[in-house]
Amino acid sequence: MRSRFIYILPAFLILTALSSPLTGQVSNPEAIKKLILKYKTDARGPYLDIRWFCKDGSTRAARDPCPGEKQGHQHARYKDEVKRLAEKDHIFLGQILTSTPHEDFWDGNKAQSRLKQYQLELYLRNIDHGWVNQRAQFYRGAVQVEDENEWGIEFYQWLLADADKIATHYFLIRQSAKDIPHHAENNNTQLVRALSSEISDTYPAFQDLRIKIHGLPDAKLIQQVQQFQQSEKNKIPAELNPKFDALISGLKIMYRPFDVSDFIVHRKKLPLGMEADNIMLKFVQQYPGLTTPAARCQLMSQTALQLRRQIITPMKGNARLALIDISNKLESLINQEISQWKPTSLKELLAQVYCLSEAAAGFGFLELWEWDQLRKAMEMPGGKSMTLQELSEFSDAGRQIAEWGAGMVRANYFPVINLYKDFEPLAVGFFDDRVRSSVLLHLGLAVSRLGDEFAREADFSNDVLAIPDQSAIRGLNPGYAAGQLIVVTESTKDMVLSPDKIYVFYQAPENLKPVAGIATVTEGNMVSHVQLLARNLGIPNAVVSKENMEAIRAFHLLDVFYAVSNKGTVIIKPWFTMAPWEFDLFKKKKEREEKISVPVDRILLDNPAILNLRQVDATQSGKLCGPKAANLGQLKKMFPDNVVEGIVLPFSIFRQHMDQTIPGQKTTYWNMMYGTFKEGERMRSIGATEADIEAFLLHGLDSLRTFIKKMPLLPSFKSELQQQFLSAFGQPLGKVPVFVRSDTNMEDLKDFTGAGLNLTVFNVVDVEKIYQGVRDVWASPYTERSFKWRQRYLNNPENVFPSIVIIPSVDADHSGVMITKGVTTGSDKDITVAFNHGVGGAVDGQAAESWLLYADGTDLLLTPARESSYLSIPATGGSVRQPVTFEKRILSPADLKALRELAARILRELPNAPGISTQGPFDMELGFKDDKMWLFQVRPFVENKQAAASVYLQFISPAFDGGQSVSLDMTI
Repeated sequence: MRSRFIYILPAFLILTALSSPLTGQVSNPEAIKKLILKYKTDARGPYLDIRWFCKDGSTRAARDPCPGEKQGHQHARYKDEVKRLAEKDHIFLGQILTSTPHEDFWDGNKAQSRLKQYQLELYLRNIDHGWVNQRAQFYRGAVQVEDENEWGIEFYQWLLADADKIATHYFLIRQSAKDIPHHAENNNTQLVRALSSEISDTYPAFQDLRIKIHGLPDAKLIQQVQQFQQSEKNKIPAELNPKFDALISGLKIMYRPFDVSDFIVHRKKLPLGMEADNIMLKFVQQYPGLTTPAARCQLMSQTALQLRRQIITPMKGNARLALIDISNKLESLINQEISQWKPTSLKELLAQVYCLSEAAAGFGFLELWEWDQLRKAMEMPGGKSMTLQELSEFSDAGRQIAEWGAGMVRANYFPVINLYKDFEPLAVGFFDDRVRSSVLLHLGLAVSRLGDEFAREADFSNDVLAIPDQSAIRGLNPGYAAGQLIVVTESTKDMVLSPDKIYVFYQAPENLKPVAGIATVTEGNMVSHVQLLARNLGIPNAVVSKENMEAIRAFHLLDVFYAVSNKGTVIIKPWFTMAPWEFDLFKKKKEREEKISVPVDRILLDNPAILNLRQVDATQSGKLCGPKAANLGQLKKMFPDNVVEGIVLPFSIFRQHMDQTIPGQKTTYWNMMYGTFKEGERMRSIGATEADIEAFLLHGLDSLRTFIKKMPLLPSFKSELQQQFLSAFGQPLGKVPVFVRSDTNMEDLKDFTGAGLNLTVFNVVDVEKIYQGVRDVWASPYTERSFKWRQRYLNNPENVFPSIVIIPSVDADHSGVMITKGVTTGSDKDITVAFNHGVGGAVDGQAAESWLLYADGTDLLLTPARESSYLSIPATGGSVRQPVTFEKRILSPADLKALRELAARILRELPNAPGISTQGPFDMELGFKDDKMWLFQVRPFVENKQAAASVYLQFISPAFDGGQSVSLDMTI
């Protein structure tokens, strides 16, 4: 098996910070922040009072119990403002589980947001002295732990009775069982509660701790009770000291470390004689006899994975809950044992990485199909040595598992973290806490160590500001730059980016403006618009770990030299330490840098007539319309059944409308635009600064864009559009949902891709919205972002003409991008694909399912999808976010086969089509609906050949001998 990154070092955990639109944003974060501050000082916190909630639906006063034994539960009521917050913003503070309907708490229509908020609030309580319950944690009767436990057991029995839910949400359910109380009280628990009541009755100062023991106890209580006994020793009656000692002993039993004997209790709940029972019988028999941490960890990882495979087999909910509890205890045990396993040879380190990877799969950080794809690359070598290439592949697979596992945590929890972070910044720490308390922490450390060993054997290393753990850093796009280093730790939403600075982000902004270089904690996916622009323009781009980013923060605002080789080596060093030949790079770069000119000599503007897509082909690109419409028309000829019908609004219609006089003004739209650029040139000729020129141009274009968005559409144009719409789509305008896509003459040039710079209006039906979509698309080339990219790389940005292609919406099951080249291998014989569920997959930097399709017919999973939601487009227009799970792959083997066949035909036929001036590779956007492939776009795949061919970049990334033998007994 071949490695995805043959020359690239393995990385540590990739801790991503993507947001999810599924949960939206709160309406008034400042108001919620004030509410939380108020509750922290309120003795009742978010609660109004204590009531009895009876099974007949009635509510009774705190001292008026429900009639009959066990006919109700006593707990707090929420304040009215807390209930309003839940109704308006779907935010739940101070949740009490008892009496909560199971379906409501599962919150399936909101991607389990309510359950996840419960977990997040427990974290906030632990790190912030009770958070909203800072004083209310001592509000007696607000929460009854025995009722919460009883509810938790019933909830999991209800939830786990459904095999589909456990299959689709195994990771979340297993994680939730760490937080939701669900253990039946035993004699020791009852004893602890009784002792705490006796002590508080005799010594009222103990009341706060008694309430905590009866409410939501945790392991910290042991130390708190000990400290209380010590601080009050001169006041506590002597007869209470034995009870304090017994209470502390009982608490220690409750929170003692797990032991193998604990598993026997859970095993009794498993169906006798079934495979899960046999697996646990084998475990409890073998574990006590194992004498090394390595053997114990390996048995635990094997058992965890076996039990995960068994949990969806037929059994009752309580048996599945036992398996969940066993799995969580196995992770706690393996986290304890792994610190005692200290490999001293390469073979032992490989075994440790495999063991922890297997455990990550068993504990749900990977889906089973993902583990089955990767474990082939992690087969332990049978002899006494392995090749350096095999070591690279093994190391790479371990890194991928660590990254994918962290991505699983992100995908599940970042929607609620992002929901909370605007009013509670502490919420962002929940992600780190979840990862660091898991097996992923130990896997990341082991993988990082293995990466260091590979780098040493391959004589291959990064040079990044002398920070630790540089094997976590890997290059994505080749190039070099110099500039001030900016480490961005806050939101990039309103941030002004500079084209001469180098930025380190958690995630690159979706609408990235020109910069000198970038590094990110999450790479998104390699074929997103941002990545394609960076690759096309030679902007150095690398991915770093969160720990790397924290270390790099010490160099914020430092002037640095930054280089990424075409094989993945990364250099960041202070500007003043550059070697003479590195300074020379910028002299040569300046000498050979040439801006691109948009071709305008062929544009035909004399016939402003709307075209049917069937009338257009590649020969019209740059003449009548842009390459998007022209190439789509070419695809329509080649694949008539796989390309939708369409309408093309050529350049001439845009120019016709731009020649109108602006209402209320004395000039036309065109003259306003042209005059703005002319004045910019005049300012340059008299010595104005580039900053002043840019500010003038942006101000002028902003005014122009505002005018265009309100531009009157010619009656003849509207009439013709209605006729063409009916002819192309068979229904009148306003009856078919369509995409209104920009298609300028500046896109997909020989040396400039322009990917994603202009507007696409998504799935509109209403007639007026379609008309407005036309105006908005015409205005989009004059946005600040689009202008800045053009201004930096084009000689004549004023000569940008937008055409428009209107196509009916296809609500794809899954969609994405295919590039007829191995982006990571550099081979024109390989294929790279990246897909997400729904529409618009992969292009905007989503964490996509990516595959490398080798020329020999084998397929390699590069990354699984890790987006928490996908976009669907209803026939009524607009878009809807839907939650998504990962238990099944997006692209089936049949899909991959169809993509291979499509790529082969495109490469065979498209270069020979009239008007196509390249032999490839090509970049395509496409989707599948009900197993049928639909093609949406094709364009040349443009790379920066100067960066890729740079002698310097080749020099800093030496090749290694993949056949070199490495001894497994090598001391590390």
